[in-house]
Amino acid sequence: MDAQIRGLLDRQAISDVLVRYARGIDRLDMELVRSCYHADAHDNHGSFSGTVDEFIAWVEPALTERFESTMHFLGNTVIDLDGDRADVETYCVAMHRLREQPTDWLAGVRYVDVFERRSDEWRIADRTVVFDWARTAPGGESFEAGYLLGTRDRSDVSYRRS
Repeated sequence: MDAQIRGLLDRQAISDVLVRYARGIDRLDMELVRSCYHADAHDNHGSFSGTVDEFIAWVEPALTERFESTMHFLGNTVIDLDGDRADVETYCVAMHRLREQPTDWLAGVRYVDVFERRSDEWRIADRTVVFDWARTAPGGESFEAGYLLGTRDRSDVSYRRS
C-alpha cells in the first residue's frame, strides 16, 4: 500500500479511537471506553494513575456519583506516526453537569497519548491527561416538554441503528 494512503488510514483509525473514547465516557459505556486501550495500557488522569482496569473501576463511579451528565468536545489533534507507534496530542473541552448542585464544571484538557498498532489495530498504550484550565458556571437550566433528551446509557438515541 502507498505510504501516504497508509498514513491517512492510520490517522483515521487513531481519530476513531479518540471519538469512541469520548462517546464511551459521555454515555457511561465502559466496554466502549475499554476498547480504546490495549489491555496493558496505563492512564494518568489527574488524581488517578494506573492500569486500564483500575481506570475503569475508578472513572465509572466518579462519573455516575458526581455528574448528572458530561460532554467531551475534541479539538486539535496532532498525530506523529512512527511505524506501529504514534505520539498523539488532542485538545478537549470537557463539560460536566454536577449532580448535587445547579453548576457546570468545564475543563480544558489535553490527552497526551502513545498509541500502538498491535495485530493491525490502533489503541492507546499510555495516556496522560494535562489540565490547562477549569471554571465553573451556573447551570440547572431545563428543556421544555417535547425535547428529546440524551441518556447516559445504551438507551440513548445514538445507539439506534437502522
